[in-house]
Amino acid sequence: MSLIASTSPSELAALLDGFDVPAILVSADYQILATNTHYRDSFGEIDYRHAPRCYRVSHGYDVPCDQAGESCPLSAARASGSKERVLHIHQTPRGREHVDVEMLPIKAADGSLKYFVELLKPVQVASARTGDADMVGSSAAFNAMVESITRVGPTDASVLLLGESGSGKELAALAIHQASTRRDRSLVTLECSGLTETLFESELFGHVKGAFTGATYNSPGLVEAADGGTLFLDEIGDVPLEMQVKLLRLIETGTYRQVGSREVKRADFRLICATHKNLFELMQQGRFRQDLYYRINVFPIEVPSLQERSSDIPLLANAILEKLDRSGHSVLTDSAIRQLQAHRFVGNIRELRNILARAMVLSNTHVIDGNIIARCLQLDPLPAAVSRDLPDLKTNEQNYLRQLLQHCQGDKEKAAELAGISVRSLYRKLSGE
Repeated sequence: MSLIASTSPSELAALLDGFDVPAILVSADYQILATNTHYRDSFGEIDYRHAPRCYRVSHGYDVPCDQAGESCPLSAARASGSKERVLHIHQTPRGREHVDVEMLPIKAADGSLKYFVELLKPVQVASARTGDADMVGSSAAFNAMVESITRVGPTDASVLLLGESGSGKELAALAIHQASTRRDRSLVTLECSGLTETLFESELFGHVKGAFTGATYNSPGLVEAADGGTLFLDEIGDVPLEMQVKLLRLIETGTYRQVGSREVKRADFRLICATHKNLFELMQQGRFRQDLYYRINVFPIEVPSLQERSSDIPLLANAILEKLDRSGHSVLTDSAIRQLQAHRFVGNIRELRNILARAMVLSNTHVIDGNIIARCLQLDPLPAAVSRDLPDLKTNEQNYLRQLLQHCQGDKEKAAELAGISVRSLYRKLSGE
């Protein structure tokens, strides 16, 4: 190990150039000793004059990651003595980015650990800022999902996406496909909800001319279209029980027959399924086959609801608004963001998108403030099941304003400014007018 200590940063950097991803050499006390060319191209040069620490350079922290509330791969590798891997959000010249971090310990002859090689692989399927990807976020729940996607993506394992309707399961499926070796082939989606047994079989396997009334031509199925790529079955819990055995045979053997044909065809695809239902309960009720359940549930991934990642709402709202308004002129005020964060999204990201589209219609300018968002929310009455648990909009607004006034220590002008309304409106709303 004394060889490393006596080697110059430029010589160490040359050794790191053997890695085809950004790499740094770190000491056991978190000091960056060298970086390779890929690192410098992606993250910039390191100033070695002030003993740079990895947690300060990558995150701006004054203490190691595990003391700042995040997982630390170096501490984990030091404890386990083997390679460790985590997903982090790093500061880069382009802003905050998701990075897949691998920490490789270097053992001395006596087994001690004094140095580590850190490999940093930028994650392309998600972003911690607007404008770069369809999947955006930086909350702990979102990062856990992205870490699972980056782990399973390069494999061929079947994935089961679990989450509420509107939470972004289709985007997660696309991200898995893009992270796989099949990304240059098709991702083919079948929405299973509402399909009859006959229609499901025809859509999935295809049919030949004359197979049934109206089959006036040969039609290849989605399985054939997904050959070499990925087949995504959305709402798998809605597949008719009678069809589940044929789907199981397809998964187990990779073979199928088109409707009305005796010819056995083969397909090579990666399977991703999604559902908002509890498949385990359906299985216990006899409505979902046990053997199929364990075939599709090789690697389950929880797609968090918007309620579970409310800290992502500012980023998500601005990212969605950028896509809705191609001119780039629309702006959400702080009061609008606060209104959105205070709302309970039953429809998750899909509902957020609808509210923002509605806000663009209702706003007379490019500025969308809290009042506009409040009007948008009033146009959508809460479902009965939710309204029993939550106060109505006026009561909710009054509670919010009272808490805001308390936070401002009774300063009504400051409270009104933070709420994005006039002092007169504040008085009127608090009085229940």
